[in-house]
Amino acid sequence: MNQSILEVRHLRTLVALRDSGSLVRAAQLLNLTQSALSHQIKLLEDRYGQPLFERKSVPPQFTAVGERLLALADAMLPQVEGAERDIARLVLGQGGQMRIAVECHTCFDWLMPAMDAFRTRWPEVELDIVSGFHADPVGLLHQGRADVAIVSEVDADEAGVDYHALFGFEIRALLANTHPLVARPHLVAQDFADQTIITYPVPDEMLDLIRQVLEPAGVRPPRRTTELTVAMLQLVASGRGVAALPLWAVQSYLDRGYVTARPIGARGVRGELHAACLPSLSAKPYLQDFVQVTRETSFVTLKGVELL
Repeated sequence: MNQSILEVRHLRTLVALRDSGSLVRAAQLLNLTQSALSHQIKLLEDRYGQPLFERKSVPPQFTAVGERLLALADAMLPQVEGAERDIARLVLGQGGQMRIAVECHTCFDWLMPAMDAFRTRWPEVELDIVSGFHADPVGLLHQGRADVAIVSEVDADEAGVDYHALFGFEIRALLANTHPLVARPHLVAQDFADQTIITYPVPDEMLDLIRQVLEPAGVRPPRRTTELTVAMLQLVASGRGVAALPLWAVQSYLDRGYVTARPIGARGVRGELHAACLPSLSAKPYLQDFVQVTRETSFVTLKGVELL
C-alpha cells in the first residue's frame, strides 16, 4: 500500500470546515489564507480521486470519503491534543490558577462555555471568575487579585502586560419593533439625539456607541442604565429607549422578533475582546490553550464573530 499523505493539519482543516460551515470561516479559524486551505483539500481529493464535500452546499455536505476522514479526525485529534497537553505537564509541571476579571457585562454569554470546555482539558488548573464588574480589570493583574483580564481595548501604554486577541464583533442598535427609526437602513449619530440611550452602568469611555459614534459627533442624549441585558431589552421592546449591544449577545431575541436591530453607520460599529495577563502567565501552556479554546468556541457558536 502506498504511504499515506495524511497529516494532522489535514484533519484539522476538515474539522474546521465542518464546524465553521464555510471555506472562508474555516480559513479564518485556522489562521490560513483561503487559497492555502483550498490547496490542502485539493491535495486530498487528488490523492483519493473523489471530492470530499459538495461545493455548492452551505453548510458543506461531506461525501462518503469526507465523512470517513472526519471520523478519523474525531478519533485522532483529541488524542493528539491530549498527548500535547500531557507533555506540557511533564515538562513544566502540573497545576496552576486563572482568576478571570471582566469589564463587559455580556462576557458571560461566551466566557462560561469556553471555561467549561477548558476545564475538561485542564482539570488541574483552578479556574474562577473574580466576582463583580470591574471598570479596570488590568489593574487587578498588577495588584495580584486576578490572573486574566477580559478587555475591549489593547492599551499600548500599559507596561508589563501581554494582550491575546480573542475576537471581534458587530455592535447593532436595538429598537422597539414599532420604532420610527426601524425604517432606516442604518442609524447615524444624529438619530440618537432625541432618544434615551439604555446602557450598562459603566463610564462613557467603555461604551463603543458613545466613544466611537456619539461623542465625536457632539451628540449627548440622556442615558438610563441597568445591570441586566434582559432588562435592557425589555425597556427597548416597551419603547422606553434604544440600546446598542453586540450582535451575538442579542441574536436569540432577534430570532424571536422581540426587538429590531439596525447597523450603526454605513460601515457599522465593531468591538473587540482581548485577554490580558502578565508576561509570566503568557508562557504557560494552559493560558495559551485557554485563549485558543475561547477563540474557537466563540467563533463557531456566536453569530457575527470574526477572529482578530
